[in-house]
Amino acid sequence: MNTKYTANRVMTIMEMKKTIEKIAALDETAMRIAKERQDKLTKPTSSLGTLEDISVQIAGMRGNPTPKIEDKVIITMAGDHGVTDAGVSAYPKEITGQMIYNFLSGGAAINVLARHVGARVVVVDMGVAVDIESETLVDKKIGYGTANMINGPAMTYEDAVRSIEAGIEVLELEAEKGMDIVGVGDMGIGNTTPSSAIAAVITGAAVKEVTGRGTGIDDETLEGKIKVIEGAIRVNIPNKKDPIDVLAKVGGFEIGGMAGVMLAAASRRIPVVIDGFVSGAAALIAYEIAPAVKDYMIAAHRSVERGHSVVFDYIGLKPLLDLDMRLGEGTGAALGISIVEAACKILNEMATFEEAGVSDKA
Repeated sequence: MNTKYTANRVMTIMEMKKTIEKIAALDETAMRIAKERQDKLTKPTSSLGTLEDISVQIAGMRGNPTPKIEDKVIITMAGDHGVTDAGVSAYPKEITGQMIYNFLSGGAAINVLARHVGARVVVVDMGVAVDIESETLVDKKIGYGTANMINGPAMTYEDAVRSIEAGIEVLELEAEKGMDIVGVGDMGIGNTTPSSAIAAVITGAAVKEVTGRGTGIDDETLEGKIKVIEGAIRVNIPNKKDPIDVLAKVGGFEIGGMAGVMLAAASRRIPVVIDGFVSGAAALIAYEIAPAVKDYMIAAHRSVERGHSVVFDYIGLKPLLDLDMRLGEGTGAALGISIVEAACKILNEMATFEEAGVSDKA
């Protein structure tokens, strides 16, 4: 046995557990006060539906009956995948690095939508296959892409833990700059393949039920993709009871990083908005590690990737939007953040019947 490796693994896992132990239950008092205020606002009770529910949930997350969403952050994590060598994507992995430069220059969809909602974008290299030259990129590179999971584990167990820890570190650093809410997004050619594998293993769904077209592959490539995922699961036999083992064997560095962001956000009582299918796979990992993280998750939208609904049903999340999106990057999360902000503004800025001098009698 490699005692040094084992000691490092135990030490790193202990650090992760410290974050998990800080995840507290929602503040019931703050939620009760927020609900009481909602019921006094100048509208029929519950007439704003989910917007009212969101505001109360945010009150519980933040421990504040009148929460405000001002400092908005979207963390977009990038990584490459060895499984692209199996022909599962319509695009080569070189696109990952090229798109990162587009993010950094402000020209991608996530940049546009982040500007629209007033959020800052943090781009993180979790495991891109090339070096990215930029002073604004957050470098947490675990490796130059994962290994091809059809031949064996995508990464070592230690690297899987490191990826989660890296996500925790990123959130902690960004939270110190100010953060009321965080959205998670991804970039990585081929990453719907490990996401489908994670979804199949953890939820128990058949691979074909959680595997979609990703970048827009044709029928033949889709069938091949399903076979690749089934083969990777047979070869690696990931342990469903150990989400880190699942991440290590059939996951990705950016998926682990997003899971770490979610855990750290919950430990700081910060709402975390889940984007598309890939961040949904990260949510599965985070949820299996610490089920209490669910209370701090908000599902922004339902992707056209067929596995996304399976993920949300398993965790028990209801997406806010259904816009036939499948881009990733954090684009759906940006829109979700705008809805959360609107919900909190209703709670804080709308007049009560008494304040407005309006009768609340039917």
